[in-house]
Amino acid sequence: MSLGIVFLSEVFGTAMLTLLGCGVVANVALKGTKGNNGGFLMVTWGWGIAVFAGVYVAARSGAHLNPAVTLGLLINGKAEYAPGVSVDFASTLTYFGGEFLGAFLGAVVMWLAHKQHFDAEPEPASKLAVFSTGPAIRSTPWNLVTEIIGTFVLVFVILTFGGTPSGLGPLAVALLVVGIGVSLGGPTGYAINPARDLGPRVAHALLPIKGKGSSDWSYSWIPVVGPLVGGTLAGVVAAIVPIIVTAAA
Repeated sequence: MSLGIVFLSEVFGTAMLTLLGCGVVANVALKGTKGNNGGFLMVTWGWGIAVFAGVYVAARSGAHLNPAVTLGLLINGKAEYAPGVSVDFASTLTYFGGEFLGAFLGAVVMWLAHKQHFDAEPEPASKLAVFSTGPAIRSTPWNLVTEIIGTFVLVFVILTFGGTPSGLGPLAVALLVVGIGVSLGGPTGYAINPARDLGPRVAHALLPIKGKGSSDWSYSWIPVVGPLVGGTLAGVVAAIVPIIVTAAA
């Protein structure tokens, strides 16, 4: 498979992810929408369905949709990122680029769909929350720990049971994301994906959103670094576990 196909697959898949995922947050958070005040459970299920759709769209590239997943596969020692896609420097950058661009584009389209409600919403914090995550209690070390743990669960389960998100299956990955959201998502909003947070945050900064306020760049590194650390740890542990089990047997 050519890297051009991989790039486009990840762009479209990750764009679908953030269009629907950020879209459900917009439906819950913005003034006057039909889903206003739908609650956190609505958000978690919406993100699960967003993942479900994104994995289907990006199935040809293995549907990483997430630099932490790509990094986990790299660290785990996989020979291929997807059938016919070797693990090397060029393919790694291709996945990262497609994921970040797709996340940005999906957020822009989401904004277009909710433009009038962004204009009507008086709270800048609610507008930013549609695009990117933020902590319930701001504490740098503990927010970082939460993102590491949540991403570890995501990538470890994918590596252990499916190899890639498309290998695990769209429904299984969707339910996994819902499970992480309802169990571990409360403290930070469970970015568990650097592209999902950074791409839309950049969109928030660049788009002409009425009364949008700050993009909270002082927090922005946590949903990038935390998931990358969590994905790395998951790649290492997923490689060690079979060795330990074999040795114990």
